[in-house]
Amino acid sequence: MARRAPRRPTCSSLAAAHRALRVLEVVHRHMGGVRQTQIARETGLGQLHLNQALQQLIRAQLATPITPGVYSAGSALQLAATDRDRMGELRDTLGYLRDAVGAAVYVASYTEGEVSITQYADGPRTPAVYEWVDFREAAHASAVGKALLAQLGPDERRDHLNRYRMEQFTPHTITSPEVLFDELDDRRPGQPLLDLQEYTLGTVCAAVPIGTGTDPQCVALSLPTPDPDRLQQAARVLRNEAVAVVLALLVAGEDLRTSAGPSAGRR
Repeated sequence: MARRAPRRPTCSSLAAAHRALRVLEVVHRHMGGVRQTQIARETGLGQLHLNQALQQLIRAQLATPITPGVYSAGSALQLAATDRDRMGELRDTLGYLRDAVGAAVYVASYTEGEVSITQYADGPRTPAVYEWVDFREAAHASAVGKALLAQLGPDERRDHLNRYRMEQFTPHTITSPEVLFDELDDRRPGQPLLDLQEYTLGTVCAAVPIGTGTDPQCVALSLPTPDPDRLQQAARVLRNEAVAVVLALLVAGEDLRTSAGPSAGRR
């Protein structure tokens, strides 16, 4: 079991986030403005990756074009530099992602051996999943839990399942550690983890592992419909937009581990 369990998964979203961060460092050093040619020299990025990184930073309001080929710090980076409302960028990003995927979205972490929903964004048309079983007890049956367990080593996985039995919540719930770990380890890099009505009937979820600190983290979505085509489409958007969440988390730059899950009340 858990024969291959990297601490930090590699995926296109994380690679894109790392490139964007390299560009962000240059923009931060030149808050008043820096030419794209200078950014290319300092980062060593090719034109395609540099353009992609700049577009990601512009969308995240971390950089802004001031004249053709010249970029300065965006409004979110300026707020972060002055310690004002760093969480605002994360809230805005999650709201944008919620609308983009058409589903409630979540950020979760695995801290001190526990699954914790740290931030979420839902709405009247995108309701959050009903937490009828504590998410800490349902890691094996939820996309969030799977995405976090996928980032743990063999001993940590075994420890988690020793503390929380793999209960069968629906006829679709996986209750075999071998089957669960095969699912976690055999997926392609960047492929979302799925919950196909394993936590609750009528709801499907997807989650993408991300890495912004010492603890495993993920970004996830839930759909109150078992439509597989809609889930696959939403999961693709989630995977492609995960880099924006990574950047927003890094801008927030503070402890996000206090649970703020759906059961903690609506914003």
